[in-house]
Amino acid sequence: MIHLRNDKEIDAIRKSSQIVAGALQLAGEMIEEGMTTQRLADELEKYIVKHNARPAFKGYQGFPGSVCISLDDEVVHGIPSDRIIAADSVVKVDIGVELDGFYGDAARSFPVGVLSEKVTKLLKVTEEALHLGIEQACYGNRLSDISHAIQAHAEKAGFSVVRELVGHGIGRALHEEPQVPNFGKPGRGPRLRPGMVMAIEPMVNIGTHRVSTDDDGWTVRSADRSVSAHFEHTIVVREDGAEILTQGR
Repeated sequence: MIHLRNDKEIDAIRKSSQIVAGALQLAGEMIEEGMTTQRLADELEKYIVKHNARPAFKGYQGFPGSVCISLDDEVVHGIPSDRIIAADSVVKVDIGVELDGFYGDAARSFPVGVLSEKVTKLLKVTEEALHLGIEQACYGNRLSDISHAIQAHAEKAGFSVVRELVGHGIGRALHEEPQVPNFGKPGRGPRLRPGMVMAIEPMVNIGTHRVSTDDDGWTVRSADRSVSAHFEHTIVVREDGAEILTQGR
């Protein structure tokens, strides 16, 4: 079932989403070579709790961390630990927040040090693909118009879109209908209507689109160990387009 949220519900989702945005801004200010991913996660959790909210990922289906921090070839779901953030690397931070029964979710990929031209392009193209997908999240379009815009932009640049993992509806639960793939032909799926709230999240690899999961049961990597990028926003479909709820101020 796809929910159409009323203004009061959207305001509540916006509040949780703004905490996500603030936490991601803090992550960008903090991340540096030599720090552990656990230290970063601890500070982000403190920020979330300080704002009277709860890290939505903590304990979700058994996930042991408060946020997901994934490095280089790790696509998503990296578990915070004593791993050191290395020079010239990519750090992906994915944050979910629950506040008063409503959820927000967003992710960013942060460069550390000097990246190669190809990796720099990967981050740029993936973020562009996210915004091109959001542009398609308008009243009257179909769900796969979002998917197609993301895939077309990523593949035109020579990269590949992960297929095993998708975006999702969000609101009173962290994951709701509909699933939002980052690939597919346009003009398919449900018609987009005002009040639909979704987390759109392209995951794009330099190499193959295929992925594998580590023995920890969570960390997802590109199958060929090529660098991956991940950007995500929570948005709501409006009459005149999409509003990004996790946009920083």
